Amino acid sequence: MSREYRLQLIEQIETARGSKVVVYVTGDRQPWQLFGSRIAEDAVRPLYKHLSRLPQQLKRIDFFLYSRGGDVSVPWRIVSAIREFCEEFSVLIPYKAYSAATMICLGADQIVMGKKAELGPIDPTLTRAIAGSPEGTAPPPEISVEDVSSYVSFMRDRARITDQAALATVISQLAAQLTPLTLGAVNRQHSHIRLVARKLLTSRSEKMKETRINRVVEALTEKTYFHGHAIGRGEAEELGLPVVRPDDALEEKIWALYEDYESLLNLNEPLDLEETLIAQNSEETTVPGLLLAIIESAAMVDGFAATAVFRRKRQIPPNPQINVNLNLNVPGVPVQNLPPPVQQLLQQLLAQVLPQIPPIIAQEIARQSPTVGFEGRLYGGKWKPM
Repeated sequence: MSREYRLQLIEQIETARGSKVVVYVTGDRQPWQLFGSRIAEDAVRPLYKHLSRLPQQLKRIDFFLYSRGGDVSVPWRIVSAIREFCEEFSVLIPYKAYSAATMICLGADQIVMGKKAELGPIDPTLTRAIAGSPEGTAPPPEISVEDVSSYVSFMRDRARITDQAALATVISQLAAQLTPLTLGAVNRQHSHIRLVARKLLTSRSEKMKETRINRVVEALTEKTYFHGHAIGRGEAEELGLPVVRPDDALEEKIWALYEDYESLLNLNEPLDLEETLIAQNSEETTVPGLLLAIIESAAMVDGFAATAVFRRKRQIPPNPQINVNLNLNVPGVPVQNLPPPVQQLLQQLLAQVLPQIPPIIAQEIARQSPTVGFEGRLYGGKWKPM
């Protein structure tokens, strides 16, 4: 497909909705942990550029959104920026709009959800610092903020631990796994996510009742117990969100537009890391110019691209001891019977060869160690016109 094809679909959606459309898509190509992109602060500036090119005094802006989520501090910035350019702000959801993307939806006057549209819980995750782990080690796993609260609630409500001394022991066990600073960050995020959700819900032109706001916030933070739970439009309506179901013609256009971004970002083409490394006979490889996210409107299109580097992770024996002993033997002639210059030359050769052997052996040990996964990183990423 092409920019021209997407532009036709955008214009058709604008005509059907009486709006101007701005698209924000963050890719989730597999493996998601290595090649996925997230809602991030760096998108705010190019998004503002697109908004600035729209006609002034707009009645409605439709924000076409596909994302697994990202930085929970960004949705308020995006919503408040869009509202500066229109009277009515709506979100078009073709498929996934999880976590931080769901938060953007909370600030919308309408959430246009097709048959496959999905929202998700907004409980944030933090990078977990393990107590006692040295600085400079690999990034530790993420932990859900709500998981920490659920642990304490479980011990108090389900395990019936109410004695203050026993609860102190429970907290001490938690602190033994997480650093005190991480626990402090958990508390801040716990409060921040609720504050932002409330601000987004109250930013809508049609005001919600306080009881309804509380119900939505609690449902999306605490009472949806699995972070990966997909909230379809029926469940979103039950929560009291302003869901709009598009007619068949409009839904077809929204889905066709999504499919073109799906193709552009190769979302249905997982990168087979093992196959790639085997084909290149390498432990590490580079994927340049990887397109990770798109912001598009009728006026222009910007893409976020980066270079990806990934390599195998192997289970290498810790601190292998490599001892090398070489005895030189010349067939038929004892070494001690060789002329002194020849013996000296052989000793010099040994001195040069011996230091090179342990690294070669260590490299071979690493090469033959079992693969336990892959690790990678992105660098050089930036937004640029396409």
